[in-house]
Amino acid sequence: MTTLTEPATPPRSSRLMWAILGLVLLADALDVIDATVTNIAAPTIARELHGGEGLIKWLGTAYMLAMGVLLVAGGRLGDKFGQRRLFLIGMSGFTLASAVAGFAPSPALLIAARVAQGAFGALLIPQGMAIMMKAFSRDMLAKAFGLFGPVLGLSSVGGPVLAGFIISADLFGLSWRPIFLANVILGGVGLVVAARILPRDDDRDRSAVVDGWGSGLLAATMMGLLYGLIEGSTSGWSAVPVASIAAGVLFFAAFAYRQRTAAHPLITPSLLRNRGFTSGMLVGLSVFAAGTGLIFVLSLFLQEGLHASARDTSLGLVPLTLGLIVAGFAAMGGLVAKYGRTLVFVGLAVLLAGCGWVLALVEHSGTDLGLWALAPALFATGVGVGLCFATIPTVALGDASPEEAGSASGSLSSIQQLSSAIGSAAVTSIFFQAAASGLDHAMKVSLIVVLAVTALSFPVVALMPRKAPQE
Repeated sequence: MTTLTEPATPPRSSRLMWAILGLVLLADALDVIDATVTNIAAPTIARELHGGEGLIKWLGTAYMLAMGVLLVAGGRLGDKFGQRRLFLIGMSGFTLASAVAGFAPSPALLIAARVAQGAFGALLIPQGMAIMMKAFSRDMLAKAFGLFGPVLGLSSVGGPVLAGFIISADLFGLSWRPIFLANVILGGVGLVVAARILPRDDDRDRSAVVDGWGSGLLAATMMGLLYGLIEGSTSGWSAVPVASIAAGVLFFAAFAYRQRTAAHPLITPSLLRNRGFTSGMLVGLSVFAAGTGLIFVLSLFLQEGLHASARDTSLGLVPLTLGLIVAGFAAMGGLVAKYGRTLVFVGLAVLLAGCGWVLALVEHSGTDLGLWALAPALFATGVGVGLCFATIPTVALGDASPEEAGSASGSLSSIQQLSSAIGSAAVTSIFFQAAASGLDHAMKVSLIVVLAVTALSFPVVALMPRKAPQE
C-alpha cells in the first residue's frame, strides 16, 4: 500500500502527466495480457512445438515464477539506480524476450523466453507507480488510480479473447506466434515514448540495499519445488524430481534463515510476527493458487474435453472474466473498506458455490456440456475469484503500520505471482494425472481439489484483520 503524498518534484504539465500515465498503463496492460494469453494458446503451442504436457504446464508458470521472485527486488533496484533507468531496461528486455518467444523454434527456448519476460516485467512494473508518485499531483494520482481498474480489467478480458481470434485467424500462417510478436510493436513504441518523456532520476536513493542472496534463495526454492512437481507428474516420480523437491525444501530453509539474519531482508521481520498479515498471506497463497489453477484447467477442458476452438474457448471464458471484473470493481468501489474480512468470507463462499455449480454440470453432462450451459456457473465462479483476489491483499494490510506498508504490499504482490505459478503447475498436473480416466473425470478431480483448498482457507480468514486500511 502506498500513502498518497504531494510529489517531491515540481509540478509538470497536465499533458505530460497524462502521457506518463498512458505509458505506465501500457506497461501494466502488457503484463496482464502476457500472464493470461497462454491460458488459451497453450494447447495449440504444445501441439505445434511437440512440447506435450510439460510445455503446457510451464508456459504460464515460467512467467509468473520469474515475476514473483524478482518483483520486490525490482522495486528496490529502481530506488537505488533510478526508476527511469529500470523502466527502460525492463521495457527493452521485455520487448526482446517477446520477440524470442514469438520466433522460438523449440519448447526450451520458448520457456526461457517466458522466464525472461517475467524477469524483465518484474523490473518494469514497480517503476511505473514510483514514477507517478514522484511526478503527479494528489488530484492527478486520484484520477490515475481510477483508470487502472478499467484498463487492466479490459486487458484481462481482451488478452485471452484476442489470443483466441489470432490463433483461429492464423495470420500470415504464423498460428500462435503473433500473440507474442504484438508485444514487439507495443513495447517498441513504449520504449521510444519512455525515453522521451520520463523524468530524470535526480533523487534516487543510492543507499538502497537489495538482498541478492535472499532473492537467489527464493528463486532456487521455487525452481526446485516447481521443477520437481512438473517433472514428476509428467515423466514419473524418479530420483530427479524427488531430489529437486528436496532441494527446494532445503533452499526454503536457507531463505527463511536469511530473512531472519539479513540486515535488509526482502520481507520486513515485524510483518512475520503480525498475525493479521501472516494469516492474509496464507489465505492468499492458497486461494490465488487455487483460482489461477482453476482458470487454466477450465481452458484446457474446454479445448481438449469439449473440443472448442481457441476462439470459442476464449469467448466461452468471457463470463468468468466478466464476473472477476465486476467483483473487483465492487470491492474497490468501497465494499472492502466497509466490510473488511467479511467480504473475504463472501468471496470464498461465492467461489465455492461457483465451483460446485460447475462440478454439478460436468457430473451431469460430461464432455457433452455446452458452452452456453456453463456461462452462468462460470460467471459465479469469476465473481468469487474476483472478490477474493481484490479483497485478500487489501484486508491483509489492515494491521500493518505505515512503516511496514511498502514491504507488506510488495510482499503480497510477489506472493500472488508465486502462488499463481504454484497453482498453475499443481492443478494442471492434477488434471493431466486424472485424464487417463477421461477429461470429464480430470475436470471433476481438479474442481474437487480447488473446492478443498478453498474450504480449508475459511478458518484462517477469521485471523485476518477485521478492517482494511483507510487509505
